[in-house]
Amino acid sequence: MILKVVGVAGFEPATSSSQTRRDDRATLHPENDEIFISDCKYRVNFVYLKTFILIIKFLKFMKYLSFLFILILSNSCETNSQSNSQNNTDYELIVPELDNPWGFTFLPDNSMLITEKSGELIYFKDGKKSIVSGMPEVTVRGQGGLMDIELHPNFETNHLIYFTYASSEGEGSGANTTLMRAVFKENQLTNQKVLYKAEPNSRKGQHFGSRIVFDNQNHVYFSVGDRGNRDKNPQDITRDCGKIYRLNDDGTIPADNPFVNEPNAKKAIFSYGHRNPQGMEMNPFTNEIWSHEHGPKGGDEINIVQKGKNYGWPVISYGVNYIGTKFTDITAKEGMEQPLHYWDPSIAPSGMAFVNSDKYPNWKGNLLVGSLKFQYVANCTLKDGKVIKEEKILEGLGRVRSIEQGNDGYLYVGIENLGIVKINAK
Repeated sequence: MILKVVGVAGFEPATSSSQTRRDDRATLHPENDEIFISDCKYRVNFVYLKTFILIIKFLKFMKYLSFLFILILSNSCETNSQSNSQNNTDYELIVPELDNPWGFTFLPDNSMLITEKSGELIYFKDGKKSIVSGMPEVTVRGQGGLMDIELHPNFETNHLIYFTYASSEGEGSGANTTLMRAVFKENQLTNQKVLYKAEPNSRKGQHFGSRIVFDNQNHVYFSVGDRGNRDKNPQDITRDCGKIYRLNDDGTIPADNPFVNEPNAKKAIFSYGHRNPQGMEMNPFTNEIWSHEHGPKGGDEINIVQKGKNYGWPVISYGVNYIGTKFTDITAKEGMEQPLHYWDPSIAPSGMAFVNSDKYPNWKGNLLVGSLKFQYVANCTLKDGKVIKEEKILEGLGRVRSIEQGNDGYLYVGIENLGIVKINAK
């Protein structure tokens, strides 16, 4: 495995820890608690003066005592709330000591393949981690690196895996998102083949995407973010980026892709007008492809991805620029899809999974979405294709990057600077 590290550009939404660091820089100026009595040319009865001072000190003491009581009560209520939230979700650390488990997938024997953004593909089996050999050169640039991974639906017979990563190969300086297929056997990759490379490369560090999903016809879908070029890429089907693509499993273009007959169009495009989709799954109850994507400041979205549809970025949005200014005045337009659900403020979503397991009878049919910004999993209750309720689970463990349901029916969550945890049913 060759790792290429390039300057860090771009950024992801601020985390609560970064906000804390900013808050820590604030200088506190407490009021002076001392009582100063200046010289007085008038005679004062000492007993009265002493009594007066004692009264003042007592009143100040009661003031601080009341403040302390309120503070303790407030903290107690907050602690109980966090405790109750945590008690609703028990978890177990399965794969420790991972920096950024961008994606992971389960093999038929319940072992795991895990992508570290830094470029390493990890094979985890029987409690041990080993590095898979045969990986391509991965460019680590801003939000880009080694990203998602999926098995071919017929993995047990063909041993094919698919993964996305940032690559510097091709036209232009910088890097762009690439989909590769390879054979995985005996902890190594062979027969590596690039199925798609977004062009041109960009020196920007933001919005690489990228998630992968297969449908029931073995088409492979994968997302590429707008690469920070919102005003050109997402709405132009002759350009890569800001799109969700669909290929046959060998990398050829499906004959029924929506833009195969459009002059100069990128024939692999399935949908467009996306910002930065970092979650994508097939809904096991409807066989629809669902995705979510980062908005700017506000406007993170969940969408049902449909053939040839335009999802509006940046013409319509429920968000604003990071500095608070508007880049559009409209949230709806004819010919552009409305999100199934959106968040404001942004939660910075990454990873998603449908609960299709009897292990969690109260959650079956729900959708789980990870939050990078607020460090929790949003447990979304669905009804008639809409999110009607959200519950925060796994709060405070770290930035949630990836979520999968395992072969055993349990839910697993990849958390930055921690590892992969299993959610135990209660």
